[in-house]
Amino acid sequence: MVEKVPHWADIAAEEIINIKGKKNVVATGITPSGPIHLGNLREILTGDALYRALKEKGAEVDFIYIADTFDPLRKVYPFLPESYSEHVGKPISEIPDPEGCHENYAEHFLEPFLGGIRVLGINPKVIKAHESYKNGLYTEIIDITLENNEKITEILNEIAGRNLEKDFVPLLPKCEKCGRLTTTKIVSYNIQKHQVEYQCKCGYNGVADYSKGEAKLPWRLDWPGRWKIFGITVEPFGKDHATAGGSYDTGKIITKEIFGYEPPYPFIYEWIYLKGKGAMSSSKGIAISINEILEILPPSWVRYLILRYKPDKHIDFDPVNGYILLAEDYERLERIYYRLEGTEEDWAEFARIYELSQVGEIPKEPGPQVPLRHIITLAQISLGNEENLKEMLIRSGYEKELKRFDEIIRRVRYVERWLEKFAPSQVKFKLQDTIPEIVRTFAPREKEFLKALAGKIEEKDWNGDELQNLIYNLAQSLGIEGKKAFKLIYLSFLNQDSGPRAGYFLVSLPKDFVIKRLEEAGTL
Repeated sequence: MVEKVPHWADIAAEEIINIKGKKNVVATGITPSGPIHLGNLREILTGDALYRALKEKGAEVDFIYIADTFDPLRKVYPFLPESYSEHVGKPISEIPDPEGCHENYAEHFLEPFLGGIRVLGINPKVIKAHESYKNGLYTEIIDITLENNEKITEILNEIAGRNLEKDFVPLLPKCEKCGRLTTTKIVSYNIQKHQVEYQCKCGYNGVADYSKGEAKLPWRLDWPGRWKIFGITVEPFGKDHATAGGSYDTGKIITKEIFGYEPPYPFIYEWIYLKGKGAMSSSKGIAISINEILEILPPSWVRYLILRYKPDKHIDFDPVNGYILLAEDYERLERIYYRLEGTEEDWAEFARIYELSQVGEIPKEPGPQVPLRHIITLAQISLGNEENLKEMLIRSGYEKELKRFDEIIRRVRYVERWLEKFAPSQVKFKLQDTIPEIVRTFAPREKEFLKALAGKIEEKDWNGDELQNLIYNLAQSLGIEGKKAFKLIYLSFLNQDSGPRAGYFLVSLPKDFVIKRLEEAGTL
């Protein structure tokens, strides 16, 4: 048997073990400040792939997800009412859920995200930042930060090109009166008592105890601080953090020189773009949430969508026209893995990506071998009637796949939601109950073709490929262009110029119905 080509996660895992040893903590972190989208998923799925690859190489590894629930609300996002302007600057764990269905704002967006990643087979230990601060996990790091305030200021000025004032203190106390983190300035601090005195722009002067979660480190200190607190050795992060002078550049200096800890192995990933709109961003309203994706795609296909690309390559996701292409790529991948097509070299090249795309254990056999293109057709013809669907599968040559009918139904449900939300108009159709009026305008030769096609279909039971070729050849013999012939069929059955592959479409329908409709169109 040929040897599998290593996936990028396998190559990285080997390097991580060589650099960091066999005991590792893989971490990811996302702020639940809005719907957590497909672009965010790249980070946690990259972490999951590294975690799996490290485990398979015998490493002792933990996988954590830090939800930045103590981050302040930065602005009134497009999905929020204007009334949320009063909450800007407050920790998202301490402001109300915009829809009133969760304990707070952060939970409203975090809970569905966690549900979505579990569907994808991603199961990290979840750490909520506001709880970590309140439980005193950051107290020592804040002590060290305050003790080294001047040195940290020098690092930020030199590496990040900042121009911070001498009285800058890298800590954000929460105002006891207005609840904001972003409007306070530290006047003095007492490391022995873990307290800071502050003034707030709201006019309030107070004292915050950071050992009780009454203050938060800014991102450039929080990030290297958490590396030491949780023993993080590996972390994927977006390219924005990896720019010269960015938060990784300052973080790796601060964690070594201030906190006495080696920075984690950096794993930088590119953005996921929504086709024609730009990089996904909830704050800009350019996003598809993870749960929306899971409504239209099976979990293993979602994993494949991201893991098939090296992290340094950006991904263009097109839920409209790219949906079918993604399905066809995955269907071919599956057939190659189970040696239903392709060479041994193909298997070696693609086997590992198939394995990492699976939610759990690798299935013992492939899924139903009914192409998604055909399921799109059947979903629109069967109109939700499962018995009709079974009959159509049999007529179109997929009788043996009925043993996996439950899985086929699940695929149909994905397709139905895609048709409703994203599908382009050219793949949508409705089978007409009666013959469309436009058929009366067909030329005599065109009607002759439809009548002749009815006779040919009556002669025997055809499969989709055979009937597709018959339509083309019959049209040519009668002096009708192939494109025109298919258009005549679509108009007769769907009252539109285009539709699914005609041969497969017609064999899916009851034979008597097809013959009757074609004969009627040929004599109208």
